Amino acid sequence: MLKEKKIRIQSYLSPCGELVLGSFEDKLCLCNWTIEKHPGRVDRRLQTGLKVDYEEGMSDVIQEAMKQLDAYFRLERKSFDVPLLTVGTDFQKQVWDALQEIPYGKTCSYGELAERIGQPKAVRAVANANGANAISLFIPCHRIIGSDYSLTGYGGGLEAKKFLLELEKRGK
Repeated sequence: MLKEKKIRIQSYLSPCGELVLGSFEDKLCLCNWTIEKHPGRVDRRLQTGLKVDYEEGMSDVIQEAMKQLDAYFRLERKSFDVPLLTVGTDFQKQVWDALQEIPYGKTCSYGELAERIGQPKAVRAVANANGANAISLFIPCHRIIGSDYSLTGYGGGLEAKKFLLELEKRGK
């Protein structure tokens, strides 16, 4: 009998807020804030895109993600190497790939990110794709700031974003 596939989820308490980690088929597909700006949007996209439900439980990928997050918050890790599974449009995936190229401790504006992907007029679409990122921290959407260098919206809230940017500044 075939085992029903599910996204395994587990909560993780970071120094700047609670996250939900999720894995599917040996890849991390979720690292999302439990208190988020648009509740349920990421969950619906993941569950619809993968045609599965959530199930609370641990997996090797989630354990490794937690270990790497712990090291990141202790300033012992500047990048992650957990295998990722992104669920979204081709454009969203292009933006998420570009986010992963922003170095630790650096920031980039939505406009600069739009230019990096060769679509300088798609600033709003880039901002929307950034906001739809389901794998916070591993895909570092917190490194995106306003063109005037101000902190802009963040799924985990501006306090979490500020915490993460200051953490990376200290860890450089």
